[in-house]
Amino acid sequence: MKLLEKLVNVHSPSGEEFRMKEFLLNYITEQMHTWKVLPELIYGEEFQDTVMMIFGKPRTAIFAHMDSIGFTVRYADQLVPIGGPEAEMGFELTGHDAMGPIHCKLRVQEGHLFYDFPRGIQRGTSLVFKSNFRLTEKYVQSPYLDNRLGMYNALKVAETLENGVIAFTAYEEHGGGTVPFLLKYLMERYPLRSALVSDITWVTEGVMPGKGVAISLRDRNIPRKFFLDKIIQLAEKSGIPYQLEVEGNGSSDGREIQASPYPIDWCFIGAPEDYVHSPDEKVNLKDIKAMISMYQYLMKNL
Repeated sequence: MKLLEKLVNVHSPSGEEFRMKEFLLNYITEQMHTWKVLPELIYGEEFQDTVMMIFGKPRTAIFAHMDSIGFTVRYADQLVPIGGPEAEMGFELTGHDAMGPIHCKLRVQEGHLFYDFPRGIQRGTSLVFKSNFRLTEKYVQSPYLDNRLGMYNALKVAETLENGVIAFTAYEEHGGGTVPFLLKYLMERYPLRSALVSDITWVTEGVMPGKGVAISLRDRNIPRKFFLDKIIQLAEKSGIPYQLEVEGNGSSDGREIQASPYPIDWCFIGAPEDYVHSPDEKVNLKDIKAMISMYQYLMKNL
């Protein structure tokens, strides 16, 4: 969980993933020599702030987004949401501008968002929920488990992965945009036919904490049933706890995979969390364990 806590503490709202990119590159270059297979590390200006790892002869790719929701400073102490954050009076926010560090509180007034801080904050500055990482015997609770847990899962899978791609994407919380050019690069070089979206979903009346990782049969988008049936057959065979999710709203990097011009199947698979997009996102540790185990199994058997 130390790695997860470090990921949570990186300031990386949509549009500012460069800090997470730097963290990832440092972590991967330090750790990859201890992994089962040494990956090819791909990054650079032509890939903006994204990072990819290529293991062996890949057939399946894992996509995990690096960005978080947050707020952008506007004018007259106003804030504009980045993505869809929960916004309640008194939420603690942090950031940094040219004048120094920022620790302020969110104010909600007549449906508009403001910050309370002794001085003005430079317009365009991003603010995020103050870090508050809490770990108990059963749960981890923190802002930005969505999607730091998805990244954590991908990095744990990397330790034993023999064949596959792991792609860390940007902008997912605020409309996407990096998956298309990553897919183009990958599909022109490797015979990929499937993708898994390593992201975090919701606790609902049908998906409960502690009951296993959620395999999403649909959200706003609908994956190909032939592929979903294959995933479920493998999940059943694995013996790893899982739940089936059906939603009509919400989306992920899977949206851009499905909208691409490439014949690649995809499935969203992730641990369910309570208090989504708030400073208190909460995930059961059993579900995290099941998520990592399921990805390891599927990457070996797809």
